[in-house]
Amino acid sequence: MGAVGVRRGPAWAAAGVVAVLVIVSAVLAGLPGGDGRGLRPAPGPPGSVVPAAQGAWVGAWSAAPTGAEPGTRDGLGGRSLRNAVQVSAGGTAVRVELSNRYGSQPVTFTRASVGLAAGAGPEAVAGSVLPLAFGGRSAVTIPVGGVVLSDAVGLAVEPADRLLVSVYAPGPSGPVTYHRHAREVNFAARGEHTRDEAGVAYTTVTEHWRYLTGVQVFSPVPRGAVVVLGDSLTDGITATPGAGHRWTDFLAARLEGRPVLNLGISGNRLLRDSPPGRAFNGASGLSRLHSDVLRQEGAEVLIVQLGINDILREPRQLDAERITAGLDQLAREARAGGLRVVGATLMPFEGHYAWSPELEAVRLTVNEWLRSGEVFDGLVDLDAALRDPVRPSRLLPVFDSGDGLHPTDAGYEAMAGAVDVGVLEAGVPAPA
Repeated sequence: MGAVGVRRGPAWAAAGVVAVLVIVSAVLAGLPGGDGRGLRPAPGPPGSVVPAAQGAWVGAWSAAPTGAEPGTRDGLGGRSLRNAVQVSAGGTAVRVELSNRYGSQPVTFTRASVGLAAGAGPEAVAGSVLPLAFGGRSAVTIPVGGVVLSDAVGLAVEPADRLLVSVYAPGPSGPVTYHRHAREVNFAARGEHTRDEAGVAYTTVTEHWRYLTGVQVFSPVPRGAVVVLGDSLTDGITATPGAGHRWTDFLAARLEGRPVLNLGISGNRLLRDSPPGRAFNGASGLSRLHSDVLRQEGAEVLIVQLGINDILREPRQLDAERITAGLDQLAREARAGGLRVVGATLMPFEGHYAWSPELEAVRLTVNEWLRSGEVFDGLVDLDAALRDPVRPSRLLPVFDSGDGLHPTDAGYEAMAGAVDVGVLEAGVPAPA
């Protein structure tokens, strides 16, 4: 049996990360090199392999873990968790990444699956739900701080397809590693329902992605992924839920099948980790480069959309040179990791409760430095694309969601439109 095809509707962790990332990847044990990079699954029966020259794995969807989900001290044992995600690239096979980065004890999944969503709910396309294995076994235990990558399954997916990834843990575990603002409806069911197509058992909904941190596809003609490291503007906190209207979604549509990976965390800062009371804002962007970005499969370009929270969140960074130095450091380290690095100017935020002329001056100074072209290999001028020409310290009203900082859907589309695609196509400069 070949890859399932159904017609349907429209590198590595460094010091400073919050939890030690450990690749368990029993899935790849026994293959040449121990990491599975010598052989690739064919567009045929699940588990078959072909030479890597016939294709490559590339990330098609990602989410940065934001912490331990409140209220899940003992995990969510006895429930099936169904995550809904929209992939940015297509391929002939799929594998998924599960994380226990913020767990306090190992978590054991006895069943997991992936399938094509039939719509906006938990229902799957008939015949598309396939069981996932890990090193040939249906069960896998992820240690504290660990990550696992599933075996490949032959499932034909296309750019913008919506996938359903379901996992089931029968017993209690530590807190659930989650991504807080999915802007997507996700589901839970009592009991083991990972292979269900109808979805009727999934009666509980949540705005979180749970345990799932990545989806990779096997592409016969791979294109390097564009990774976006950002804050709530990249997380898409004001985008219409379930519509695929984050600015990275609009960018993926423009790039027509080139992978775009969203690593936005609301409230994220470039220079500082989040305070204990707001752990869901994530570790600093500088540390997330190593914990979240450099491990992305097939990554070629990094877009950095960070810095505004350093200015407006307490304790505020009023020294523009500290911010520019941080961006310079991030660019150098990313380039040393083999990535082309593109910066993004800081968007206007007058009208936000934290705005002041003093903070505006810091923003303008950072933007002036960014436009000088001294560090980054390219620039996305989000400020110029979204500001009000009459009052450039504010967003254009049609782009303002109402808080002076976060865009509307039209604003997110304008952010994607500000990207010069040619900036993403040039080769990676040699490290300085």
